[in-house]
Amino acid sequence: MNTYHDSPKQCLEKIIESASAKFKESIDIAVNLGVDSRKSEEQVRGTVILPKGIGKDIKVAVFAQDKHLLEAEKAGADIVGGEDLVEEMKKGRKLDVDWCITTPDFIAKITPIAKILGAKGLMPNPKFGTVTSNFVEVIKIIKSGQIKFKTDKNGIIHGKLGNIKFGVDDLLENLKAFLKVIKNNKPISVKGVYFKSVFLNSTMGKAYKINKVEDII
Repeated sequence: MNTYHDSPKQCLEKIIESASAKFKESIDIAVNLGVDSRKSEEQVRGTVILPKGIGKDIKVAVFAQDKHLLEAEKAGADIVGGEDLVEEMKKGRKLDVDWCITTPDFIAKITPIAKILGAKGLMPNPKFGTVTSNFVEVIKIIKSGQIKFKTDKNGIIHGKLGNIKFGVDDLLENLKAFLKVIKNNKPISVKGVYFKSVFLNSTMGKAYKINKVEDII
């Protein structure tokens, strides 16, 4: 049974106090929106930079060729490759990364592994800024704490705000940034209540509902 609290601070304090797993549990968020995700114009997706990070190093792979390979390495990409990397993935190599980036002139060459990357939510997409010639700046932004979000088939956005080792104030700052971006991405066609409910929980803990979401954004 879910427990309800009036403020996000109370929710976060309770979550941190009650965390009992032996590993570092993440703090997760589920945002139930008043959208019809069957309609393409009401699918909510985008990126947000969490000002306090997500509590771990964000790993990035870059698919490119020629001079871009060295530039990507210097920019801090964790994995860099061209057609050779594509071939390795076709043969079963797995990428332990959070984001994949490619350049406009290379996007066609990763078509053979599009389903592999797509199944893990890693396929580069112009909507997320990950098909770009300016990947040096994109890598910098991603590693500063940027995450992707999108509604699932039920109109719910799932995300992570950090972990139980974060301070409550830092988690609150990440929460506000996350909700503000979702608010700013509200589809024009949506009428009535947009934020139906917002729940917070740790990996192994119960969910706590935030009341009066609009008051914190």
